[in-house]
Amino acid sequence: MYQSQFNANFVGGNLLIVSYHYTSLSEIQTDLRSGVVSCRELVAYYLKNIEEKNPVLNAFVAVYDQEATQRAEEIDQKIAAGTAGRLAGMVLGIKDVLCYQNHGLQAGSSILNGFVSQFTATAVQRVLAEDAIIIGRQNCDEFAMGSSNESCAFGVVRNAADTSRVPGGSSGGSAVAVQADMCLASLGSDTGGSVRQPAAFCGLVGLKPTYGRVSRWGLIAYGSSFDCIGPITKSIDDAALLLEIMAGADDFDSTVSQQPVPSFTQAVAKTTVQKQKVAYLREGVESEALQPEIRQAMQAKLDWLREQGHEVEPIDFALLSYILPTYYILTTAEASSNLSRFDGVRYGHRTATPVDLMELYKKSRSEGFGKEVKKRIMLGTFVLSASYYDAYYTKAQKVRRLVKNQTDELFKKYDFLIMPTTPTTAFPIGDKTEDPLQMYLADIFTVQANVIGYPAISIPAGTDAQGLPMGLQVLGKPFGEADLLAFSKYIVAKEPASSLA
Repeated sequence: MYQSQFNANFVGGNLLIVSYHYTSLSEIQTDLRSGVVSCRELVAYYLKNIEEKNPVLNAFVAVYDQEATQRAEEIDQKIAAGTAGRLAGMVLGIKDVLCYQNHGLQAGSSILNGFVSQFTATAVQRVLAEDAIIIGRQNCDEFAMGSSNESCAFGVVRNAADTSRVPGGSSGGSAVAVQADMCLASLGSDTGGSVRQPAAFCGLVGLKPTYGRVSRWGLIAYGSSFDCIGPITKSIDDAALLLEIMAGADDFDSTVSQQPVPSFTQAVAKTTVQKQKVAYLREGVESEALQPEIRQAMQAKLDWLREQGHEVEPIDFALLSYILPTYYILTTAEASSNLSRFDGVRYGHRTATPVDLMELYKKSRSEGFGKEVKKRIMLGTFVLSASYYDAYYTKAQKVRRLVKNQTDELFKKYDFLIMPTTPTTAFPIGDKTEDPLQMYLADIFTVQANVIGYPAISIPAGTDAQGLPMGLQVLGKPFGEADLLAFSKYIVAKEPASSLA
């Protein structure tokens, strides 16, 4: 709900801020137009929150205070002149894997110490062109490899709901920044759930588009055939708007789709929703590994959908147990290839006393990469080795195709697939760091969308007995984000205002 309690004025030349809270850009723009607030005052408010909260939460690794303030003043002038873009008033943070020209970029890794980006990612450039204000660079798991934001050269990010717990990963800093009201929205990346999982742990909306919907130009690669740029927001409306602006063809990215971009904002503005055929993963309700409160929230939402007249049926996905190992075989293989460019020669960290070129490579990487990244590089190199290529990599690619085929068949019958975003709420910091298998299992429900390239969204689903946020995940058809966003907005509340058509 809209809870604006903004008061700001100048006393003795100093800007005084009284706290306020916005949950969507439309609320901000209403107040901007009426003069209740200015972009400069918004930036000052968020900067004050960062100053107060970031020392504990560790969500931002760099804050662009002067730059954001100056840009806010420029956009205030545009608003007065009636020439402001669609994102005027949106204060954004960007994950530390997105290029922003003349700004630092490290992917949460020491191997990129001192690196400054020479260009701006297409997705970032497009939001800037619509007058978004970028307030800073956000902490993440090193090279986006992680489910808890504990594997980062800049230290652990803490969940604002309970600072003893993780925020999810790898876009943990991006989610916490929005959760703690240090910015209105964030741009993250999702390779196996890295937007949706932290959104679930932090009570937010996290959208992973169809693979190829948004250009990856300027995104530091982890798994090139899995990576997607997606928004983390407080509202589905803002997620729809950001996707609409970021999406579309790009001459710099040969993998981006040439399909036209529909109006996602018009889709979520609809007041009616047609009766849908909804499948839900049986394991997402019946599995003993599922936290009871998440199971109850999932069941309650399914029951409500039935009451509203939708067809809701359980499905068994025969290949479910193969999806996670397939994902980790293929992503580590791609990471092994992608991260070979970080060698200490051209940029970033370089060992101080190499004897020869080979030692320069070895020592620079050993010193610069963290434990989790080293582990995934070695796993990827192993599965790509001549002796094991067919046994692991080739077989995993075949399984990936089978998973895609089975999901395609499923979506010939159903419009959406619903499952939990995560099997549990946010776990304590350090709880899974010594057990990689348990850490990887946190991705059990999110990796399918990345393996097959489908769009998926995590929406808030209440809190558990300890007050920790829960998330519900909805998968839609490829390039069907308009329907996915509209349906998700319909079900995000227990009693939506929308009605069946």
